[in-house]
Amino acid sequence: MQGQTQSISFDGREIRLTTGRYAPQAGGSVMMECGDTAVLVTATRSTGREGIDFLPLICDYEERLYAAGRIPGSFMRREGRPPERATLIARLIDRPMRPLFPSWMRDDLQIVATCLSLDERVPADVLAVTGASMATLLAGIPFQGPMAAVRVGLLGDDFVLNPSYREIERGDLDLVVAGTPDGVVMVEAGANQLPEGDVIEAIDFGYEAVCELIKAQQSILKDAGIKQVLPEPPTQDTKLSTYLEKNCSKSIGEVLKQFEQTKAERDSKLDAIKAKTAEAIDSLKEDDAVRKSVNANSKVLSNNFKALTKKLMREQIIKQGKRVDGRKLDEVRTISSAAGVLPKRVHGSGLFQRGLTQVLSTATLGTPSDAQEMDDLNPGPEKTYLHHYNFPPYSVGETRPMRSPGRREVGHGSLAERAIIPVLPPKDTFPYVLRVVSEVLSSNGSTSMGSVCGSTLALMDAGVPLKAPVSGAAMGLIKEDAEIRILTDIQGIEDFLGDMDFKVAGTKDGITALQMDMKITGLPVKTIAEAVNQARPARIHILEKMLEAIDAPRTSLSPHAPRLLSFRIDPELIGTVIGPGGRTIKGITERTNTKIDIEDGGIVTIASHDGAAAEAAQRIIEGLTRKVNEGEVFSGTITRIIPIGAFVEILPGKEGMIHISQLSEARVEKVDDVVKVGDEVTVRIREIDNRGRINLTLRGVPQNGEETQSEPAPTPVAPLN
Repeated sequence: MQGQTQSISFDGREIRLTTGRYAPQAGGSVMMECGDTAVLVTATRSTGREGIDFLPLICDYEERLYAAGRIPGSFMRREGRPPERATLIARLIDRPMRPLFPSWMRDDLQIVATCLSLDERVPADVLAVTGASMATLLAGIPFQGPMAAVRVGLLGDDFVLNPSYREIERGDLDLVVAGTPDGVVMVEAGANQLPEGDVIEAIDFGYEAVCELIKAQQSILKDAGIKQVLPEPPTQDTKLSTYLEKNCSKSIGEVLKQFEQTKAERDSKLDAIKAKTAEAIDSLKEDDAVRKSVNANSKVLSNNFKALTKKLMREQIIKQGKRVDGRKLDEVRTISSAAGVLPKRVHGSGLFQRGLTQVLSTATLGTPSDAQEMDDLNPGPEKTYLHHYNFPPYSVGETRPMRSPGRREVGHGSLAERAIIPVLPPKDTFPYVLRVVSEVLSSNGSTSMGSVCGSTLALMDAGVPLKAPVSGAAMGLIKEDAEIRILTDIQGIEDFLGDMDFKVAGTKDGITALQMDMKITGLPVKTIAEAVNQARPARIHILEKMLEAIDAPRTSLSPHAPRLLSFRIDPELIGTVIGPGGRTIKGITERTNTKIDIEDGGIVTIASHDGAAAEAAQRIIEGLTRKVNEGEVFSGTITRIIPIGAFVEILPGKEGMIHISQLSEARVEKVDDVVKVGDEVTVRIREIDNRGRINLTLRGVPQNGEETQSEPAPTPVAPLN
C-alpha cells in the first residue's frame, strides 16, 4: 500500500497529493490534504453507450460526519441523502470539469470526492475541485486540463487565498475561481456590495494562484511518467450536415431575421422546416448516404438541424450584431414588476417578469425556532435565511413527473440566497427567520436572476428592512476565433448557442453574487472584466423598473406575521427563566400565549400575534432575571399562604416569603389573621439566603396610604448590541 506523496508549497501552506495508495481499482485516485483536511477524489470511466448524444458525467461529493468527529443526528445515525451543501460542492466540481471533456465523448464518467477529515481552517471544496482534475488525468481519461481552483477572501483591504471558515464569515468576499491554461473556466462568488473593480481584481488574483496549481499538476504528471494525450475525435459522416447546410441555411436564416416574432412562432417555423426536410430526405433513394444516416438514428437529423441553427445564429450575432429577437447586444428585454400580488396571508409577495421569464416569489417571516439546523460538515449550526427555487415543467410548456428538487433547483436557490444575504438587516434589530420561495411560472432564460429580483420585491412587501434592493442580470458570450461578442440579458436560445452563462447580482453600490459557467476551455480575465462592467448598467436599469413597483420596504408587517420582541438577559440566569424541567418557561408561554426562544448568549425572543401578550411575557422574564438587593422595598400581591408564612410576588414571576414572625411587630397566631391571598402589600427584602431565596418583612414598612418609601426603579435591561 505504498504510494507517492508530493507536496506543493502554496501561499504559505502545504498541499499534499498522495497517488497510488488509495482506491486501486478506480481509474485514477488522489488524496488531497491541507492542514488536517483530507479529501479522496476518484475518477472512473466505463464503456460508452450507444445512441446517446450527451456526455454522461456524474460528479458526487460525499460528506462523512466522522471527518469532524461527529455522529449523525438522524434516527438511523448514519449519513443519508446528501445535504444541500454537499450537492452544491458536487455542482462546484461538475461545472469547471464538464466543458473540458471532448465534445465527442459518450463514455460514462464518474468523479467521486469524499471528505474524510475536516480542518475548520481549510475548507474541502476547492481541494475537491483540484483533485477532480488530478484524478481524471491519472485515469488517462481524455481531458483538456489540468484545471485547478482556489478561494479568494477579502479581509480589510487584503486578498486572502483559501481563507478559513471564520475568515470567510468575517470578510467581504467569498470567491471561488477555477481555471485552465487557457483562462478562467468558472467563477462562484458572494460579496458584500463590492465595486466591480474590486471583484475583477480578486478574479485576477485568484487566477494567478490557479496557474501555480496547474504547473504543479503538470510537474507531478511528468515525474510519474504520465503523458497527457487527447485522442483524435472519431470520424464523422458529414454528408448529412453538408446536405442541411446546402438546403436549409437560407430558410433557417430567414426565420432568424424575423425579429418581431415570438419564441413560439420562431420555434413553430423552425419545426416546420425540419419536418419538410425530413420528408425530402425520406424521398431520396434508399441507398442514398444521407437517407441511410437519418434512418440509422432517429436523433441524427434533429441534432444536425440544431447544430446548423446554432451556427447561423452565432454568425448573425458576430457579423451583424443582431440577436434573434432584434435586440442590441447590450439591451435588456421588456420588464414588468409588481409587489403584494397575493393576499396578506402570505407575508410578502413579488412578481417579476423579463421577456417570457416570469418568477413569483413569496417571503415568510418565522421565529428563531424556525431556523434550519444543519447536520453536515459546515461549522455553522443553523441557517436563518432560506431561499428555495422551484422549476415546474409547465414553465417551459412541457410535461414530466413532479419530484423533489434536483441539483439545478438547489443550485439556483443557493445563488439567489447568496445574492440577498448581504442586504438582510442585522439579527439584533430584525430577529426573524426568513424563507423565500421562488416559483418559476415561465422560463426563457435567466430564471435565477429573475428569482433575485422577485425575492427583493417579496421581502420589501413583507416589511423586511433591507439595506438596499438587489437586482440581477445574466450575461452571455459568443467567441469565434478572435471575434468576441458579449450579450446582455440572455434568453434561453442564446444560452443554448453561446459559450458563457455569467450571472451578476448586486445593488446600486456593488456586487453581491456572481456565477460564471463556460462551454469553452477558458477566458482571459480581461474578457470577464468586460462582461462584469457591461452587466452594471443592465442591473441598474432593472433595479429602476423594480422600484417603480415598490420603492421601499413596507412600514408594517402583514397582520398574519408573528410579532417579535427581542432583548438580552444575563446568560447565567437562563436557567432561572427555563426552570426545573422547563416548567417556568412553559408556564410563561401558557399564561401569555406566546412562543419564547432563548439563545446561549442570553438573547430572548418572544413571538406572538398579540403585542400586549408579548410585552407581558417580557415583563415576567425581566422580573425573573432582575437582580434584587437586601433593603429594597416593593409593592406586591399575596399569591399563597402556608402555615409558616405568606408568599408575595414582588416582580413579575419573582416571589419572596414573609415568615409569620415578620408579619407584624406583635405576635401573630395565624398568617391569615394578617394577610389574605390577593392582598396588596408593601414589603422590604430582609435577606437573600445562600440558596437565592428571598425573605421579606412587613415590620417597619408603612402600609395602606401611610407615608411609604418609594419603590426603586427597575434595573434597565441591557440593550442588544
